[in-house]
Amino acid sequence: MSYAVAILGCLLFSSCFQLVEDITIRKDGSGSAVLMANFSAGRQTLASVMLLDSVQGHKVPSREDIQRELKAMAGELQRVDGISGVSHSVDFDRFIIRISFSFSDVSKLNGVTDMVFRQFKIDSKNTSLYSLTNAGRFSRQYQYDPEAGKAFSRLKPEDRKVFEGASYTSIYRFDRAVSHVSHALAKTASSGQSVMLQAPVIDVITGKINISNHIQLK
Repeated sequence: MSYAVAILGCLLFSSCFQLVEDITIRKDGSGSAVLMANFSAGRQTLASVMLLDSVQGHKVPSREDIQRELKAMAGELQRVDGISGVSHSVDFDRFIIRISFSFSDVSKLNGVTDMVFRQFKIDSKNTSLYSLTNAGRFSRQYQYDPEAGKAFSRLKPEDRKVFEGASYTSIYRFDRAVSHVSHALAKTASSGQSVMLQAPVIDVITGKINISNHIQLK
């Protein structure tokens, strides 16, 4: 989801947006997820931009275009094995885009990543593999592709500027306590049952920060 909404962020020309991946995981490996792109910080600018046909040589999508793309993504997601209860919404007052769904097993999230890349025609080797062992070790293994950073560096300066100030946040919630987290930037909530990791989108794209995370549960 992260790259898909980042591209949508480029189309919307907001230089301050948030990408949020909020995943709840039960002991049996099933759970639910909410994927969100929040452009509310620049909503006044976006409202004005969307009245135009194009900006800086890019076509500005209409509300119908955005809704159509989101509906298509939700439809593709619904067809992924182990994914159910897909819903989506777009708040054009605050410019917040959400997709939520349930999954039968953590590993089914791997199919979601593949689907997102296909839907947005992204030829990238960046992949995320999710797993939960019987011993209670949850992993999100992220493989960075250096070509992504090279492609980013080839963007026009005004297009790269879109990502300045943009942030990526992953939140993992569990039905038991967390005993250890591998990522230095990850923080465990006071409840002891959720972990949050935040990073600048540019650092993720360029490989400065790898968002792999391994969480041991009690």
